[in-house]
Amino acid sequence: MGGYYIGVEPGVKIYVEELNPTGSKPILFIHGWPANHKMFEYQFNQLPKMGYRCIGMDLRGFGNSDKPWSGYDYNRLADDVRCVVDALKLQDFTLGGHSTGGAVAIRYMARHNGYGVSKLALFAAAAPSLIQRPYFPYGLREEDVDKLIQETYDNRPKMLRGFGDIFFFQYVTKDLSDWFFQLGLQAAGWSTVAVAVSWLDEESLFSDLGKIRVPTLILHGIHDKVCHFPLAEAQKKGIKNSKLVPFEYSGHGLFYDQREKFNKELAQFIG
Repeated sequence: MGGYYIGVEPGVKIYVEELNPTGSKPILFIHGWPANHKMFEYQFNQLPKMGYRCIGMDLRGFGNSDKPWSGYDYNRLADDVRCVVDALKLQDFTLGGHSTGGAVAIRYMARHNGYGVSKLALFAAAAPSLIQRPYFPYGLREEDVDKLIQETYDNRPKMLRGFGDIFFFQYVTKDLSDWFFQLGLQAAGWSTVAVAVSWLDEESLFSDLGKIRVPTLILHGIHDKVCHFPLAEAQKKGIKNSKLVPFEYSGHGLFYDQREKFNKELAQFIG
């Protein structure tokens, strides 16, 4: 296991961790808000054993990556992904993204023409819109996101506890809840807010979906209280060559809620 930094712009470095670097089939994982690459621990425990090269990156502002004041719109986050792809010379790889990481993966596909990606995997992705719009009534209410932002400014640990409480489907142990809480604490407060603001500002993921040309796997918990299940149905409708697998006993944290099924579906999809 190796961790290292990749420069993405002057003064900003992204932290990357790699498991089984000699594995034959690379998977680049993009984590969701407000965590970091360690959220995929239960994938990193198993997939390298199956021969996969697993690469986790921390988005700017999160985990071990640098935490600049700016650059938290989807375009810049997708450009950071491209910098990682270029630095590692990734080709014929699977791009996987959870929640906001799924939205960033979709923007990468549209903005960078899916450079190097042979397959796309979306896990509880925050797309095509995390919030309700006049033409898309399925997301969170804008005032719910405003409340998260205000709570982050007022008492970020309390906000993280509350978010953790709706993240998983069924009761998780206090130890696991504490683990997830610590992932969120590793982010900067300003980056936690800035990404939430991007949820409100970003609307063009609707048009991005039609630009995806690779086989796409959509894994989504039917009990998701963050990215509601109709988002997955909209992704399925908008992405031509896509397959939707509903997770019947999962909330937003399907990578843990049904980790065996998650790993099996992902491995079967990649082949």
